[in-house]
Amino acid sequence: MSTKQKRFFLPEEEIPRFWYNIQADMKNKPLPPLNPQTKQPLKPEDLYPIFAEELCRQELNQTDAWIEIPEEVREMYKYYRSTPLVRAYGLEKALGTPAHIYFKNESVSPVGSHKLNSALPQVYYCKQQGVTNITTETGAGQWGAALSYAAKVFGIEAAVYQVKISFEQKPYRRSIMQTFGAVVTPSPSMSTRAGKDILTKFPNHQGSLGTAISEAVELAMTTPNCKYTLGSVLNHVALHQSIIGLEAEKQMEMAGEYPDMVIACFGGGSNFGGVSFPFMRHNILEGKKTRFIAAEPASCPKLTRGKFEYDFGDEAGYTPLLPMYTLGHNFRPANIHAGGLRYHGAGVIVSQLLKDKLMEAVDIEQLESFQAGILFAQAEGIIPAPESSHAIAATIREANKCKETGEEKVILFNLSGHGLIDMSAYDQYLAGNLSNYKLSDEEIAENLKDVESLQVK
Repeated sequence: MSTKQKRFFLPEEEIPRFWYNIQADMKNKPLPPLNPQTKQPLKPEDLYPIFAEELCRQELNQTDAWIEIPEEVREMYKYYRSTPLVRAYGLEKALGTPAHIYFKNESVSPVGSHKLNSALPQVYYCKQQGVTNITTETGAGQWGAALSYAAKVFGIEAAVYQVKISFEQKPYRRSIMQTFGAVVTPSPSMSTRAGKDILTKFPNHQGSLGTAISEAVELAMTTPNCKYTLGSVLNHVALHQSIIGLEAEKQMEMAGEYPDMVIACFGGGSNFGGVSFPFMRHNILEGKKTRFIAAEPASCPKLTRGKFEYDFGDEAGYTPLLPMYTLGHNFRPANIHAGGLRYHGAGVIVSQLLKDKLMEAVDIEQLESFQAGILFAQAEGIIPAPESSHAIAATIREANKCKETGEEKVILFNLSGHGLIDMSAYDQYLAGNLSNYKLSDEEIAENLKDVESLQVK
């Protein structure tokens, strides 16, 4: 099979003009986010002090299935979209599986990941509102890089709080953000009240997405004409990322196949929702039977071992209360190299879909993810990000099941980013210096005690 035959691109005029909002089609809508003081459902205007107003409206929109992509954003999408859909013949051969494996290659964006799909519209809406400064958090640095680039495109100043352990593990991500003009601070830091409080309590705290979110939100709320932006978890982020699955739908038609399974790694839900939700609407509306599998790290297992509760999205308790599967907002994740997956909670849409059994979740040990990443690199020539390797590991599990049963299933997974700036992690794996992290039931239960007092009586 020639290279030309196994890669599918859309012509420019077929790049989607609308994002897909799955909330409109869900039979059981997500529960509303709550004001932590009053425990009353939030209105869009309650979020205006933190986010751009249009993003607040998108966040709570449960009626419009299709939301138009601004032309300025769509023009920027054309710089790198459509991203290719690739038939992974090399991986199929390496596994000896009858499964047909496809991957959507989001690593070809200018910043090397899917994160730019939401960074561009978020910064665009801030610019349209006259905002001059934006702030955010980042784990592995993929979102921080995307946000920093988008801020430069639209002429806005960006400040990024990067989880401290990732700041130290991934110095080149920091360099990328600084190259685009962003100010990057390791979190927790002494630059905010939230950071000071955390470091006072835990002087050697290596950071989490929860700590970094607290610092970024505080900066946005205390800085004139500044808004906060978020790279995952929230509904409007999944909305923007739906361009991945909408393109993949058309590309799978070009390939003459339809997925039996759609798989993506899972941190907060942005790339999982992005590739899954457009296909999931056919399950909801037409009764199709595609399986949707979220692959999370075993050391941060909110979907597989967490509890569905109202919880804060950050460690300091600055955010609204979100109805989600959570390990507790004070959860301190292990220092795995998949920094983008080290978040304590799941997005509210995904949480409701999991609760309703419209999707499933698996947990992946760190060593299995790197083993899968290296096999994929050797078979397909692309070194995947440690986050994406979790999706590859879940794909390999399913492909091996097909090998056992002889079933010719069609599997689609999202390659959310490349790992060329994560080579220190691969160095450590190849040297035998990485390990798996075990989380006991007692640790999870202890951490969830803080969440009990937040529930609506």
